[in-house]
Amino acid sequence: MNDKQKRPVRVLVAKVGLDGHDRGAKVIATSLRDAGMEVIYTGLRQTPEMVVNAALQEDVDAIGISILSGAHMTVFPRIISMMKEKGLTDVLLTGGGIIPAEDMAELNAMGVGKLFAPGANTSEVSDYIYKWVEENRR
Repeated sequence: MNDKQKRPVRVLVAKVGLDGHDRGAKVIATSLRDAGMEVIYTGLRQTPEMVVNAALQEDVDAIGISILSGAHMTVFPRIISMMKEKGLTDVLLTGGGIIPAEDMAELNAMGVGKLFAPGANTSEVSDYIYKWVEENRR
């Protein structure tokens, strides 16, 4: 059994940019914690660089970005690019917020995992992360 199997799934939850509304991020962070995950919440106004560096330092299995500002087509590609540069190719990048379906499809094609719309069932989010980690990290 390796170290990753002995510890809970670790998820970094972040708000990137000037979006100051973090209620949804806090709800998701709490629900993931309640589902048995270890959650690191970075708080508001993070940069993509701060998020990726925190993910590296915290040795996370997944990064969850909450975005309501409309900057998703800038933020997610920047984070995925930085993750590749830093060797985080086995870490899930997922998230949610106000993201049109066509943009979700384009982001998925770039390597971003499943994205969740407002009102998504929190158990669907935790089940998705657990399944992804089991298939890709263990």
